[in-house]
Amino acid sequence: MGVTPKIAPSMLSSDFANLASEAKRMLDFGADWLHMDIMDGHFVPNLTIGAPVIESLRKHTKAYLDCHLIVTNPIDYVEPLGKAGASGFTFHVEVSKENWQELIQKIKLKGMRPGVALKPGTPIEEVYPLINSENPVEMVLVMTVEPGFGGQKFMPEMMDKVRVLRNKYPSLDIEVDGGLGPSTIDVAASAGANCIVAGSSVFGAPEPAAVISLMRKSVLENQEKS
Repeated sequence: MGVTPKIAPSMLSSDFANLASEAKRMLDFGADWLHMDIMDGHFVPNLTIGAPVIESLRKHTKAYLDCHLIVTNPIDYVEPLGKAGASGFTFHVEVSKENWQELIQKIKLKGMRPGVALKPGTPIEEVYPLINSENPVEMVLVMTVEPGFGGQKFMPEMMDKVRVLRNKYPSLDIEVDGGLGPSTIDVAASAGANCIVAGSSVFGAPEPAAVISLMRKSVLENQEKS
């Protein structure tokens, strides 16, 4: 399998008043990416950060900023996030059925890597056209909780989607987000997930570096088996 493990602590669980030092701390602990949840208070009730925060954080880090757009109109965010220095731009399939081709093109033109996310209730088949397109997304994010709030319980039944995707697209980056930690990483990694978003399980751990290392090891070991 030609996909490398990427462990992406969810900055939603960090101390927002000290975002730069929290980002550095996570990278020092071995994180590959920093996962940034951008919520608009409309697609989901919660309201988090936007382009100004990404721009501020970018001044303090060269890290890959993995932005997850939990918003109703993702196309409105492409220009500001590209300018702010976002690395990845993952939008939701549920709100982009009319304009995903244009959206992917704009994301790439702004130098960002396009990804598509789907909520637990959305069938996996809905993302196939975006992966099979001439101008495809480069990552699929399978939500393992309802998007909107941190600290929810992992939904193991979502691993069927990951398994189907991995069998169909062996070299695709497949990300999972929601309730990932030491007790759930093996089931996600064995299904074929290689990009792991983890919030409270990393930020709340006595030794975050050990949790990050354990998750990476699980992904690598399961890839060797497959």
